[in-house]
Amino acid sequence: MKVVTKAYGPIDVSERQKILFPSGLFGFESVKDYVMLDAEQQPFFWLQSTESVGVAFIMISPFLFRPDYELDLGDDELSDIGLSSPEAALVFSIVTVPADGGPMTANLQGPVVINRDTRMGKQLILNDPRWKTRHNVMAELSQNDGDAAAKKASC
Repeated sequence: MKVVTKAYGPIDVSERQKILFPSGLFGFESVKDYVMLDAEQQPFFWLQSTESVGVAFIMISPFLFRPDYELDLGDDELSDIGLSSPEAALVFSIVTVPADGGPMTANLQGPVVINRDTRMGKQLILNDPRWKTRHNVMAELSQNDGDAAAKKASC
């Protein structure tokens, strides 16, 4: 399948890369069909709409820079995407890279959860006060690296 992307122009993608968001994403509720692409710079990914070339999001696993990240969800909160087991869940945060050179931030309050088995996704809103819409990715990554180094030194 050929998709025109914001980052790479027209590319071929496999059916396995397709993700359906039955409710869309917040602010983009009418856009439901996407593909997941590896970004040129790891550990990032692109979530590219197949319906509108201008709708694309940079994503990252929040666990890479916040190992303490957790989603406290009700049992049926993800049933609409067929998710009944945490093992089938892929969790991402949408990243913002400001044009003015400000810090790259990730939205931990509104994670994107994808069921790897059904290839359906949903964006959530978490009520946990620890998670904000703008977490400085590099600062938190540095802090966690420092915390890990301090733990090793104290052992």
